[in-house]
Amino acid sequence: MNATAHWVAILREATTWVLPIIFAVTFHEAAHGFVAHAFGDDTAWRAGRVTFNPLKHIDPFGTVVLPALLLVTTHFLFGYAKPVPVDFRRLNHPRRDMVFVALAGPGTNVLLAIASALLFYAVDLTPASAADWLARNLVNSIQINAVLCVFNMLPLPPLDGGRVAVGILPRFLAAPLARLEPYGMLILMLLFILAYAGADSALGFNLFGWLIGVPAQALIRFVLTITGQAQ
Repeated sequence: MNATAHWVAILREATTWVLPIIFAVTFHEAAHGFVAHAFGDDTAWRAGRVTFNPLKHIDPFGTVVLPALLLVTTHFLFGYAKPVPVDFRRLNHPRRDMVFVALAGPGTNVLLAIASALLFYAVDLTPASAADWLARNLVNSIQINAVLCVFNMLPLPPLDGGRVAVGILPRFLAAPLARLEPYGMLILMLLFILAYAGADSALGFNLFGWLIGVPAQALIRFVLTITGQAQ
């Protein structure tokens, strides 16, 4: 394989990851905006973000460049879209409606995983030259959407799971959890650093495998089962 063919193959493989992650993260963000608008907050609407058009949500670095670089250099995939602005104070019932707004993103990822599994029935009808590329996109879409759903449902603000927890827990528990929001992403980054620094060996188990990998695999099995794709 010459150098040109090698890079074409790498680019082709990268698209089977980058395209699914673009749709996964942008549809996730758009869903927050749709539900927030339905419950009384038009912040995202006025910003032009209540749309499933990926071009409105793509962060050039976080949605395209970062996933591609990580995939090529480390085979680890991570990405993000521009967060949809939501003013929870403007919701009709802020504490209750915040739960529905937060659930909209992960819920959309589940729907995308189900749609990807159903679309897999079309692979056999696709020309042979494109069938493998389509199949890889759909398989990766199922995996990415499952991981994104589970990751975002971790009960730590500002992740969606943290906002759900704040909305449903008794106030004496919700208040201190809500106060963690400014530090939530820092806590997650520290956990990632510790995991890569070998903390898993000290703990005796894979922390992120237990928190994200196990439930994500369970979600994938559920999606494959209800769509008739389980072997």
